[in-house]
Amino acid sequence: MNQGSSPAVHQSVNKWAVLTVVLVGVFMAMLDSSIINVALPVMVRSLHTEFSAVQWVPLAYLLAVTCAMMLVGRLADTLGKRTLYTAGFLVFTAASLACGLSGTISGLIAARVVQGLGAALIMALGPAILVETFPPTERGRALGITGSVVSLGIIVGPTLGGVLLERLDWGWIFFVNLPLGVAGAVMAHRLVSARRPDKHERFDLAGAALLTIGLVAVLLGLTIGQKPEVGPAAMWALVLGGVAVLGAFIALELRVASPLVDLRMFKNTVFSTNLAASFFNFLPLAGMVILMPFYLQTILHHDPRTAGFLLASMPIVLGITAPLAGSLSDKYGTHRVCIAGLFVFGVALLGLTTLSATTDELGFVVRFVPIGLGLGLFQSPNNSAILGSAPRERMGVASGLLALTRTFGQTSGIALLSVFWSLRVAAHAGGMPAGGATQAAPGAQLAGLHDTLVLMVVLTGLSLALVSRALWMGRRAAIAPATAKA
Repeated sequence: MNQGSSPAVHQSVNKWAVLTVVLVGVFMAMLDSSIINVALPVMVRSLHTEFSAVQWVPLAYLLAVTCAMMLVGRLADTLGKRTLYTAGFLVFTAASLACGLSGTISGLIAARVVQGLGAALIMALGPAILVETFPPTERGRALGITGSVVSLGIIVGPTLGGVLLERLDWGWIFFVNLPLGVAGAVMAHRLVSARRPDKHERFDLAGAALLTIGLVAVLLGLTIGQKPEVGPAAMWALVLGGVAVLGAFIALELRVASPLVDLRMFKNTVFSTNLAASFFNFLPLAGMVILMPFYLQTILHHDPRTAGFLLASMPIVLGITAPLAGSLSDKYGTHRVCIAGLFVFGVALLGLTTLSATTDELGFVVRFVPIGLGLGLFQSPNNSAILGSAPRERMGVASGLLALTRTFGQTSGIALLSVFWSLRVAAHAGGMPAGGATQAAPGAQLAGLHDTLVLMVVLTGLSLALVSRALWMGRRAAIAPATAKA
């Protein structure tokens, strides 16, 4: 194939076969990210570790995805998408095998970093491959099918993970990726176009290094703050040092010709406001997703299979609500639907503060399901508002920043809310137990969870305030031309 051929060449490719490749990658990445949470309490026991260490299993993965996704676009401009997309499947599959065979928490975390690098290649390039493969009249349909598979992966993860953990070793939650990964790599190599772009852009390696160092320092500082043997001086040194490095990253990005992150996009006030609202929404979501499996298994003493089924109730409602939210936003406007979703989400979080040590399965589901309803009403219209406020020629940049906000919010949420929960558990227990917060009395763990849920409500309030501001600004912008004509 001519390396410099135009995108029209993709019409000769079986677009539905290419869609299948992308769906395999999306499902595998979503399955892995959702299946891991139900296994965390089991890992604490099996690997003889504590909560502050095991939380790095999802955190290391998200951190690697967050940092690597920023470089993928630049690499694709040089090497082409097929090479990198195929490599993503191979790296993810090999790392999944290493994760399942890990016998120590440090080995597992290291393998998860590599797995995150593979996931970044798959997640970043999949939508771009679809846009190049499908004509404009069919792209919405292809992306809609992809969104449904995202929900399917999130739903299947906890359920499948619970079944596997009941019958097999925890390593099998990673081994399930192996057939999917091998099939995806073969299909990607055969079906994805090998065309390379004519335009090549320079790598912002200095920006990538500063972003990675800054994020790792902040998150490491927040995490080791849970350990009683680590003094607050070391924790704050890492956090403040990381913030300083991130400040240097921002200063650099404003100067370089080809920045890793185009910060000038944030001059669009509506774009930046809704993007910030998305970040503050993912903070409580990530914290809740990592803490709820511990509540179900440590406090209520459910087995992993039952916990997995209970956790799947929320994404089922999310998957049903999200498409309906799109129709509602077309009729009533994106910001109004977003506000309704955040209100439901906040009320649902308050409802979770009534969870007790004797809550039955139905009581949990009744409280947990509204979380999915609120998220479904908020996320799809908010994403539409963000992309709709960006210039057409910067749509790719806007999409990348939206993905970065999601992963950075998840990463920060796990770190911030996990350390907050641990500190509140220690406060209620009269001191941090020797084995970490998960070894505290159930009453102390439950009280710490209630305190953390209240903080989540506050964060949701910040997101609600931002969306309300965006709605007000939109109304003011619409009124201004009419006033000028009058």
